[in-house]
Amino acid sequence: MNDHMEIKLTQYSHGAGCGCKISPAVLDSILHSDLPKAKYASLLVGNESKDDAAVFDLGDGTCIVSTTDFFMPIVDDPETFGAIASVNAISDIYAMGGEPLMAIAILGWPINTLLAEVAKAVLEGGRKVCAEAGIPLAGGHSIDCPEPVFGLAVTGKLKKEHLKRNDTAKVNSILYLTKPLGIGIITTAQKKGIVSESHLKKAIETMLTLNKVGAEFGKLLYVNALTDVTGFGLLGHLCEMCEGSGLSAEIEFNKVPKFDFLDTYIQQKSMPGGTQRNWDSYGRKIGSIGDVQRVILADPQTSGGLLVSVDADKSLEFESVAKAKGLVLTSFGKLVRQGKNVVTIR
Repeated sequence: MNDHMEIKLTQYSHGAGCGCKISPAVLDSILHSDLPKAKYASLLVGNESKDDAAVFDLGDGTCIVSTTDFFMPIVDDPETFGAIASVNAISDIYAMGGEPLMAIAILGWPINTLLAEVAKAVLEGGRKVCAEAGIPLAGGHSIDCPEPVFGLAVTGKLKKEHLKRNDTAKVNSILYLTKPLGIGIITTAQKKGIVSESHLKKAIETMLTLNKVGAEFGKLLYVNALTDVTGFGLLGHLCEMCEGSGLSAEIEFNKVPKFDFLDTYIQQKSMPGGTQRNWDSYGRKIGSIGDVQRVILADPQTSGGLLVSVDADKSLEFESVAKAKGLVLTSFGKLVRQGKNVVTIR
């Protein structure tokens, strides 16, 4: 987007995108508190269910949805980085079935090593995405920081009956994913200098796609649970859905949406560190799995797709609604009664 800038932003950070998230196991220990838990009757969704955003009931049938997400550069181009970080943050509102209202920016910048005009380009990318989502970038906060960091805090709204949680799935539900897996593998290949430009372009186009359809899914009664797939990989977010709902999942690896050019990068060991951290956190919950399957299913996604759980008898209707929105979706698995493994791969 900014050809005149020879900056390679990914060289200024130790992690990339959602791959720099703290692992699920470490995060659990950080969030644990011995303080007595305050009760807020109007807080419909808080920390407990590991959901995508907090939801507060205003008491008039409307809920406020609040979230924040930020990370280090996932691509080299500053404006593209700002845009991807913004799409990723706004996604958490859509993943609750909500509509975004406004955003404020979070910027950490190494002032002594990266020019202010580069930060300006990052913000410009954020502004363009907010405009695409129909919301203002209404302010923000910035600090001098050793590594570049950017993201948004986003406020949204939804009707209470349209709220979609990640822990309300039903037995026999059919599972869908709206974007292909493999972002972490491809962006690591970029950092290693081995990525094909056409492959990187596809990954960037995917990351730049807003999950607007989540607001539509929120209105469908037969969508019984919804979340987005980001830094913990498909298996991590599916485990959260299963455990929160008291269920297990059976998935067919060949039907899981994924980029069709990942093998060449996996052979060259192009995997982000976050993949192993993810697997160390939840691998014991997963049935037998091949090495390539593990690398793809635990791959940290940045600005990933929506993981949708649909009532068993409504799958064709759901696919039809998705198609009308430009998404051709095929189920990759189903939810079953709780078994020995949280997720079984076939």
